[in-house]
Amino acid sequence: MRICGLGDNVVDRYPRRGLMYPGGNALNVAVHAARCGAEAAYLGVTGSDAAGRHVRAALAAEGVSTERARIAAGPNAYATVHLDDDGNRTFGDCDETISLFTPDDADLRWLRGFDLVHTGDCSGMEEQLPRLAAACPVSFDFSDRPWSYAEPLLPFVRSAVLSRPEADEDEAAGLLARAHRLGAKLAVVTRGARGALLSYEGTTHHQPVVPVRATDTLGAGDSFIAALHVALHRGRPLADAAGYAATYAAAVCTLTGAFGHPLALDGAHPRDPSRCP
Repeated sequence: MRICGLGDNVVDRYPRRGLMYPGGNALNVAVHAARCGAEAAYLGVTGSDAAGRHVRAALAAEGVSTERARIAAGPNAYATVHLDDDGNRTFGDCDETISLFTPDDADLRWLRGFDLVHTGDCSGMEEQLPRLAAACPVSFDFSDRPWSYAEPLLPFVRSAVLSRPEADEDEAAGLLARAHRLGAKLAVVTRGARGALLSYEGTTHHQPVVPVRATDTLGAGDSFIAALHVALHRGRPLADAAGYAATYAAAVCTLTGAFGHPLALDGAHPRDPSRCP
């Protein structure tokens, strides 16, 4: 499978730990897809500072192509992350302005060579979706945005991921049906600790979370999306692919950061003791 993460990247700053890690939905999906065996690329904009250099170095170490990625003068996009005692994360201040860009015609021609391009609500690609969908199948992470945000975009989306932690089974099933009616082939509603409801090619499946002692839940959803797409592309049935993705995402929750690669906030590199299997 060839997959491209398109759009946002950040360094996730953990002030209490004095560390930052590469992250961002589009970038995370590309990295985790590569770890699951896909041929992955990232197309977006990193900064010219130490944080941006670290993001690019992490992508190179993970085998993710950046042949069409840009570097802009200025500090890399960032988000501040706070963890509670159970590893659940909340976000503080952030600035993703530098990572926003519009793909040009050469980018779109290049994207035609991919099986899937993944982007989401933090990437600023909403107006570009018709052009993107004409070039390549699109996966879109709507996060917890309201239906009024998702509805006009879904006709251009092959894979739709929505986050509804409070949704019951009936509400989640209704969202899947509405996403399919608007054109999505794969629809996923993630519900936090209650697992995910998925629908694909006429099959619906409820996937429970895999129990794990979580260190940091950041990146769990992105890794689930990546692993699910890779497994489905390999022809695994929906239930099997979802189980694989849940197991993979659980392993990610035992790490700090979306996929490791810490950098001290002062720019020094600490040892990275763990990687997701």
